[in-house]
Amino acid sequence: MILVTGASGYIGNNIVRRLVESGKPVRALVHNPAKAEARLADIRNKIEIVQGDVTRPASLVPALAGVSAVVHLVAIAIEKNKGDYERINTQGTINLVDAAQTAGVKRFINMSQNGARSDSPYRFLASKGAAQDYVTQSGLDWTALRPSVVWGPQDEFANVQARLIKLTPLIFPVVGDGQARFQPIWVGDLVEATARSLDNDTTIGGEYLLGGPEVLTYAQIVDRVLQAIHARRLTVKVPVPLLRPVVQLMQVALPNPPVTTSLLDMLKVDNTTQPNAITDVFGITPRAFTPENLDYMRRFSTMGTIKRLFGNTTADEV
Repeated sequence: MILVTGASGYIGNNIVRRLVESGKPVRALVHNPAKAEARLADIRNKIEIVQGDVTRPASLVPALAGVSAVVHLVAIAIEKNKGDYERINTQGTINLVDAAQTAGVKRFINMSQNGARSDSPYRFLASKGAAQDYVTQSGLDWTALRPSVVWGPQDEFANVQARLIKLTPLIFPVVGDGQARFQPIWVGDLVEATARSLDNDTTIGGEYLLGGPEVLTYAQIVDRVLQAIHARRLTVKVPVPLLRPVVQLMQVALPNPPVTTSLLDMLKVDNTTQPNAITDVFGITPRAFTPENLDYMRRFSTMGTIKRLFGNTTADEV
């Protein structure tokens, strides 16, 4: 039995499907069973769904019974309450590792983050780095995957650009000088690397940088999104100090802000992945972040975007 934490999330539901397709028994650990039932409805009769919370150690004990491997995905990039990064990303991982040790589980795949370091000046990256430090010294048969930004129909990075373009009919602001660098990886490629990690013991004890085939600047990403949705906007570069008060206001006013000041700050971090284990280790030819591959973004609607910002939408509503 393989336990997937955060199984109803963006990466999680795709990994669950990939494991089911390969014939593996899957137990999906979720915080919100109703969301999981809806998002995983098509494979519901092939998986086990259990409710749990990585911040509540007692809830992890029954979830790990009879488990041979864990794929740990629970993490937040946007903090809603002060201390959530440390409480969920770091302590949540610590709780799960401790519970896995108690249950006798050895194999542990940890979804880390490119740039994650416990001494990072950025709290999100520091929280993920501290989590991986604990995994590393755990004695488990661990593998750490460290992707750049992940794109796909449910992502919360590239899709945010597409949705916000719908709300800006004439001018679209590009954050800073637009030169922040990324190596976007298709969710399907990340999922495949995860599945191959489980079946490949040579990845035990390894930390692997995973990215797509191209390094793109933020401005290039915006340009490709514009092409994908057949939109024309005048793009204007706006210095981060000018955007910061606007973002702060969104954090206060919106239940689901599209960006936070913490994420703004992280644009200073180079988010490229060299060497790229997606090809070098896992033998996957990655899908490119091109307008042709982004055509699903045309489904996004202005009303769907507004509903998302105000927290009044289902997980997959467009």
